[in-house]
Amino acid sequence: MSKYSIEIKATNNESIRKFEANSFLIRGEGYEFTNIDEASKSPIAQELFYLPFVKTIYISQNFVAIEKFNIVKWEEVEEEVAAQITTFLNSGKEVVKAEAESKKTIPVTVYAESTPNPKVMKFVANKKLVINTTEFKNIDEAKNAPLAQKLFHFPFVKEVFFDENYISITKFDIAEWEEITMEIREFIRNYIQEGNVIITEESATPTSTKSEENATSSEFDNLDDISKQIVAILDEYIKPAVASDGGNIMFNSYDPETKKVSVILQGACSGCPSSTFTLKSGIETMLKDMLHGKVESVEAING
Repeated sequence: MSKYSIEIKATNNESIRKFEANSFLIRGEGYEFTNIDEASKSPIAQELFYLPFVKTIYISQNFVAIEKFNIVKWEEVEEEVAAQITTFLNSGKEVVKAEAESKKTIPVTVYAESTPNPKVMKFVANKKLVINTTEFKNIDEAKNAPLAQKLFHFPFVKEVFFDENYISITKFDIAEWEEITMEIREFIRNYIQEGNVIITEESATPTSTKSEENATSSEFDNLDDISKQIVAILDEYIKPAVASDGGNIMFNSYDPETKKVSVILQGACSGCPSSTFTLKSGIETMLKDMLHGKVESVEAING
């Protein structure tokens, strides 16, 4: 079974296409290659330069971006390029040679940010940490997440939640944030700066952890029309605000008979004293207004 898949994404520059993977390709800073000689440290870039329309190749954390010459249109070749990248990645070959990667330094800043939940602190990095939103309730669930495992070694860490560029940590009551925030922030910053793995490739599709229910298009396609509309509203209007508070909200189910929507709260939202108010006055009201007569109530399950 293939480990990697590629999604083609347009960019603001019509000459550049972004081929985004479902897992990290490199851990350090990005690379730019303008010819095959420069690409000696990257086998995938060298292979792609054999395509006559390739002008420049950019490799970053979870994507390869290619700038083309004008001899072709992207619509004519992008599927072929995506297939070639997918085949290369699933062959197990190095994207960038190990010795080149080991020489890369990773300048990292991490800052702490309070959340509406007094038991949760948000630690925000200046770089992408994970591909998928993932929550860990204990050290056993974190078997594929080395950073989460290490965080659980702190006796005051109760739960760990990863989103794209931040980590929300729920603490036990044995310590106050002013006593432990600096220690956790520096630990996370040093861990990332040393180039250590955040989550292993095997957990790009989490099993024991909770991940996005609607993460794949096939799962989304299986939903009924009302559920799809609910997911779209959550994604566009609710999730950005929830993420800014260090949490996440996921669609769980919709009952057409009772018109009840069930959602899962994660991170800072889970167990937050203000989450019930937010649920009723915010999410429920919005769904009722935007889906007239189709939603009567919203209930939350703590992730």
